[in-house]
Amino acid sequence: MGKKKSTAALALLVLAASALSSLTPACLAVTSPYVRPSPRATLSLARDADAGGLTPQQVHVSAVGPDKMRVTWITDDDAPATVEYGTASGQYPFSATGTTTSYSYLMYHSGNIHDAVVGPLKPSTTYYYRYSSDPSREFSFRTPPSGLPFTFAIAGDLGQTEWTNSTLQHIAAADYDMLLLPGDLSYADLDQTRWDSYGRLVEPLASARPWMVTEGNHEVEKIPLLERHPFKSYNARWRMPYDAGASPSGSNLYYSLDVAGGAVHVIMLGSYTDYDAGTAQHRWLQGDLAGVDRGKTPFVVALVHAPWYNSNKAHQGEGDGMRDAMEALLYGARVDAVFAGHVHAYERFARVYGDKEDQCGPVYVTIGDGGNREGLAEKYIEPQPKTSVFREASFGHGRLQVVNVTHALWTWHRNDDDEPVVADQTWITSLASNPACKK
Repeated sequence: MGKKKSTAALALLVLAASALSSLTPACLAVTSPYVRPSPRATLSLARDADAGGLTPQQVHVSAVGPDKMRVTWITDDDAPATVEYGTASGQYPFSATGTTTSYSYLMYHSGNIHDAVVGPLKPSTTYYYRYSSDPSREFSFRTPPSGLPFTFAIAGDLGQTEWTNSTLQHIAAADYDMLLLPGDLSYADLDQTRWDSYGRLVEPLASARPWMVTEGNHEVEKIPLLERHPFKSYNARWRMPYDAGASPSGSNLYYSLDVAGGAVHVIMLGSYTDYDAGTAQHRWLQGDLAGVDRGKTPFVVALVHAPWYNSNKAHQGEGDGMRDAMEALLYGARVDAVFAGHVHAYERFARVYGDKEDQCGPVYVTIGDGGNREGLAEKYIEPQPKTSVFREASFGHGRLQVVNVTHALWTWHRNDDDEPVVADQTWITSLASNPACKK
């Protein structure tokens, strides 16, 4: 009942939002004067001393198609890749068996990485699950709704510091249906034990809601002559549904998915694999966008790691090559918003195309401020570009509430000490509902 009331309240604001959401004059551009609190320490979550070799750890789930979920977990010892599940705690009438892999990286040898796809599942339903290798630990996840409203939590460049922990607590404090992460997960940076520590840190959230991720530069982990294959750890631990859906990509580094019964199409792009015209990713993106029926899918959002628009002095120009190769594709398909990480600060742009304001271009948002150990990017280019609406160097996370087929509410929450504070908020109107943007 509470969710229905909340949805009704948001709906009452849509009429006002339709009048205000397109009004972002350059004179209202803001560089926040907020001074963030002092840095916090790096965390290192050790393995539970009481856990046995068959105890599941680093559990996380991801969506696979409209009615299935992939459950991923690690055990130290050999164990069956079997998960049992049901809709009541302690009762598991269903089971699924998946696959087990492992990898070596220099002198490090991973545990046994298991994943199994469970389903078909009912929407908006809590499922309880356990692993047959050790039934003592029960987990639960809630499946996403089959229609609108639908809420995404979005956080980039998480890492594993006390600021990360604060961000995770703030995300968990308010309900959401799915988390999107535009790259830079663990900041392991070659130290593979940090991948294990990260898996333990995010498990409480990542085991309860689907986490959909794409890679960042800290996932590359390639060492000339010693480790020739990039993304070895990332691909082994965070398998995404690249081989599912209407347009399988063939690569774990980029993929797409539909949520809310097809009302929202999410595109996860790879900033650190080939993207120029003629490459596999570019051809796939063309086909993926061509397959989206905007009459049935009013919202399309994309995620990248290196931002295509950026007025911070950090990482200037690093997303320009990808923007040159792909911006026209997203603009032609009337993508509504593009979220990026990489720059450790927050920035929201107006609707942009070709470096100019364009009412039919995407809203660009940089949200690489989840809590990484490298600190914040505090220096901005002056004067603030006319296309930049709001920018602030703080840790935090965002929420995109797709309320109905015409409006979504974007909110950025700053980590202000131990309290999440709404620092930026705007309505995003679906370009599919804008007559001026009809193709």
